[in-house]
Amino acid sequence: MTTLEEPRPASKSNLTKERILQVAAELFARNGYDATGIAELCNAVDLGRGALYHHIESKESLLFEISMRHMSAMADRSEELIALDLPPDEKLRQLSRLLLRMIADSRPEATVTFRDARALSTDRASALGKQRRRVEAAWQRLLDDGMREGKFRPIAPVVMKGLWGMHVIAYRWIEPDGDLSPEQIADVFCDVLLRGVLTSDSQS
Repeated sequence: MTTLEEPRPASKSNLTKERILQVAAELFARNGYDATGIAELCNAVDLGRGALYHHIESKESLLFEISMRHMSAMADRSEELIALDLPPDEKLRQLSRLLLRMIADSRPEATVTFRDARALSTDRASALGKQRRRVEAAWQRLLDDGMREGKFRPIAPVVMKGLWGMHVIAYRWIEPDGDLSPEQIADVFCDVLLRGVLTSDSQS
């Protein structure tokens, strides 16, 4: 008789690594990557230097892993959404809501990703850039589909950069439980955006 295996509990080592990543993101976001030292991180996670380096390669490797996780998750979710069978204007609204919610719910990680990634070495910065370009490509595909279907008017490629940028900068101020939810803020953004990109026939 076939039996289902019980899910294996996360190892202590894995739990410790996750804790280090979480605390590092919070410290980097609050104090800045450059201003956060290994000693401060050791104190925050209650590990000696030797024990900390058992779980990590370097401070930069923490910055890279935090940033890659956040950007890769954004890219994966964006691509999944763009593949849905929805009108382009609804996809734009849903993508805006998705990205602002992800930034609000993971604000330390978003802050580190968008503000501090400049400190990464060339190879790591390049790897992170590939993930960022996946999100940008999702925005561009959305705009291209809207134009092809006659829903959006012709839009200069630079508009995609502006759309992406206005969402990224939200790490500075957005709150998951603020007066307006991330989704409500996204709807405000999109109400303005769609008036600018919809054709006159679509707005009637």
